[in-house]
Amino acid sequence: MENNAFGFPILSLVVWFPTLGALFILFFMKKTQETQIKWVANIITFVGFLISLPLWFAFDNSGPQFQFLEKAEWIPTIGVSYQLGMDGISLLLVMMTTLLGFIAVLSSWNAITDRIKQYYIFLLLLQTGMLGVFVTLDFFLFYVFWEVMLVPMYFLIGVWGGPRKLYAAIKFFLYTLVGSVLMLLGILAIYFAFYRETGIYTFDITQLWTINYPELNWVFWAFFIGFAIKVPMFPFHTWLPDAHVEAPTAGSVILAGVLLKMGTYGFVRFSIPMLPEASQEFGWYILVLAVIGIIYGALVALVQSDWKKLVAYSSVSHLGFVMLGVFALTELGLQGGILQMVNHGLATGGLFLIVGIMYEQTHTREIAAYGGIAKVVPVFAALFLIIALASMGLPLLNGFIGEFMILQGTFASTHAGPWYALFAVSGIVLGAAYLLWLYQRVMFGEIDNPENEKLKDVTLREQATLVPLVVLCIWIGVYPKPFLAPLRVPVEAIMARINGTQPASVSVEEPATAAVPVGN
Repeated sequence: MENNAFGFPILSLVVWFPTLGALFILFFMKKTQETQIKWVANIITFVGFLISLPLWFAFDNSGPQFQFLEKAEWIPTIGVSYQLGMDGISLLLVMMTTLLGFIAVLSSWNAITDRIKQYYIFLLLLQTGMLGVFVTLDFFLFYVFWEVMLVPMYFLIGVWGGPRKLYAAIKFFLYTLVGSVLMLLGILAIYFAFYRETGIYTFDITQLWTINYPELNWVFWAFFIGFAIKVPMFPFHTWLPDAHVEAPTAGSVILAGVLLKMGTYGFVRFSIPMLPEASQEFGWYILVLAVIGIIYGALVALVQSDWKKLVAYSSVSHLGFVMLGVFALTELGLQGGILQMVNHGLATGGLFLIVGIMYEQTHTREIAAYGGIAKVVPVFAALFLIIALASMGLPLLNGFIGEFMILQGTFASTHAGPWYALFAVSGIVLGAAYLLWLYQRVMFGEIDNPENEKLKDVTLREQATLVPLVVLCIWIGVYPKPFLAPLRVPVEAIMARINGTQPASVSVEEPATAAVPVGN
């Protein structure tokens, strides 16, 4: 395995540490040790977050595009290698994943009372699958991590979900599986096209980036369906509200915060760099669907009576913004779209935590069942307000920075233009409407339900899940530079592909050697 700046395989440690924790719980802990299992799972995810922190401080924003490289032969006869690496896009998503993974586990302390051992094992395995997707540089390995991630989430929804949990879990699994099969066909098409061009079998992403595939426009649509279902984009979004509503709180946090970003990440990492001509030719279709999703998601959220379903439909709207920025195909739009992935994960993950905290006490998500509770739970009300304002894009909070960059990049784009930006702005207005309406109905007015007078304010554990998200929402809104700096080099590389000016090879920390010549 190749060395990197740390002298040891830190990315492998980050990726596989949750799995080691899951194996420890599986083989060395009894089902009756429920409290101990909770402590171990929380410690594992917290240590996993601490292990990932050195990546942030050691990453060179002006250095090679891919850093901390690790590489080992896996199936050399077909060009498959165990290859990990990280660029600035991966850095932001990995840090968000390790943080939200710990928060999700911590939020489960009182929420899960049945089959606790299996629950935490699945959460930890899910963490490995998500982290692997963001750091692999081998297309085959990417697909393995992508598929592995589906199984734990299926069980988290299907076993620990709400009344319609089986329906929601099967719908989530089948939708994503159909998209995955089409994506696999696209991967194989690029694999054989690269072989015809170079005489080399390889799944090495840094090698596959070096040539164009103008004859493979259909692959763009295969990738589109696979990634659009995961985003999810309109009209592939119908699985999302069911999955969110039925999933336990931790499942909703991970689903909104991380899993949906795997779809947008796929567009940024594969569709645009590998198929730049098709991205420019067909991008306007995606821009139209993104704008429809922005408006549709906001309108549907506006009429929801279920608190959790409202937040779920808000994700459709917010991720429409991400796709608008990405397919504006401008440097500013791409940076804004990628930053907005993180912003959405923080704000919407926080909103699902807010819903979960109240649900644990009241066992209802009906907005009409609340009212006037700000006077009973003032700390909860303050945290809820900041996260809601961040989600709606108030200036000096993180959502504003991402939306502003997306709109500016879209307005200046030759592929999009002012009209797309103008229609997208209506989504911001509607977003403010449904979030302010929600906050007003839940927090203000008179307490209609006497049971709400007995509500308890957030505990220290619950504050520990929300405060880090609030701090990051304010930090990115006030001083976003540290979060934008890692994006400069990878976004410039993507723009070089779009503009047809890419250098002969992708910039990596060490030379890639995974390619397998014909006959090996």
